[in-house]
Amino acid sequence: MLFIVGLGLGDEKDITLRGLEAVKKCEKVYIEAYTSLLSFGLSSDGLSTLEKLYGKPITLADREIVEEKADGILSEARESDVAFLVVGDPFGATTHSDLVVRAKKMDVEVKVVHNASVMNAIGVCGLQLYRYGETISIPFFTETWRPDSFYEKIKQNRLLGLHTLCLLDIRVKEPSLESLCRGRKQYEPPRYMTINTAIEQLLEVEQTQGGSAYNEDTDCVGFARLGSEDQMIVAGTMRQLQTIDFGAPLHCLVIVGKTHPVEEEMLDFYKLRGESLERIDGTI
Repeated sequence: MLFIVGLGLGDEKDITLRGLEAVKKCEKVYIEAYTSLLSFGLSSDGLSTLEKLYGKPITLADREIVEEKADGILSEARESDVAFLVVGDPFGATTHSDLVVRAKKMDVEVKVVHNASVMNAIGVCGLQLYRYGETISIPFFTETWRPDSFYEKIKQNRLLGLHTLCLLDIRVKEPSLESLCRGRKQYEPPRYMTINTAIEQLLEVEQTQGGSAYNEDTDCVGFARLGSEDQMIVAGTMRQLQTIDFGAPLHCLVIVGKTHPVEEEMLDFYKLRGESLERIDGTI
């Protein structure tokens, strides 16, 4: 059987009891390492922390392994129990849906163990989850590639008065363009988009589009390291959030739509007061 196990958002202790039981009985354990990140990262030290608690050696599965060599993992799952660990919830990324489809085609039984993800943890700021519109992803701009397809989705959400969750780009083990041209892969250093960069790109797209979907005075909420002990949540305008150092990754951003009085009361805990922060951690 293939167990796809959500690890939650914080550290190794966020795994559920059901998930831990599944991992402990598996002969092989993989951890997906490119759609999200645990608070301590996935360095050798981070992996050893997981291995100590879970009692199993863990193999790091990067994008190439998951997308190009998944059949090898699934073949192992035909013969024995295999765990595939995912930061957050197993279906927070489309990659993992693809893994289930491929498993079904190979007649491999799949069991999913769910956990918290960014899609529901953002509720901590007080904006109600059922008042969100379509989630968007913001990729890193380059000199020659500045995609803006997310703009229309934000615009539609705003017209409907809905909040927009913006997931920010994560680039782990990405081959450089120069190395691809040479036919020999060399990888760029890992990069994680900050809230500051996301807002800069959003405002650039708004200026290009001129559709008045949002501006520097639009209310937003910035989240850093959501679900961890040192999570940071700040509510303010785009202009205000650009002045804040949110620290280490991962970051995400919510563009606020029309708010209910109850939402406003809760959101007020995280608002900027003049030039200072009244509250920037995740406590209430």
